[in-house]
Amino acid sequence: MSGTFAIVNPPELGTPRGFAHGLVAPAGGRLLFVAGQTAGDAALKAPRPVFAQQFDDALARVLAVVRAAGGRPEQIARMTVYVTDIDAYRESRPALRDLWLRHMGSHHPAMALVAVTALVDAQAMVEIEATAVLA
Repeated sequence: MSGTFAIVNPPELGTPRGFAHGLVAPAGGRLLFVAGQTAGDAALKAPRPVFAQQFDDALARVLAVVRAAGGRPEQIARMTVYVTDIDAYRESRPALRDLWLRHMGSHHPAMALVAVTALVDAQAMVEIEATAVLA
């Protein structure tokens, strides 16, 4: 179990690192769909120029929505991360591990990482959307 979820990691898929293959939500949970969040602030100032900083800011914005709905990070069931530079993502993995632990602890939702050519915010390198199951 991971918080309120039953983790589903079939052995034939291998051991996941930094995500879960699947999570089963508890009966009666309310779904929260978090729109894609990029770095920056409420005044729409330009995001910081470093990949890990943008990931940190985008994840913090996702968590702000979850908390505003009465949820906690460990209630995030799935997350999709869109990146414009897969090499920057790979190079930033040590820093991302540290900021993940700070925001999410040991909770790893079902995740996908998708490389895209661009995001709506031209300066954004990262966009994160999520689904949480609130008790």
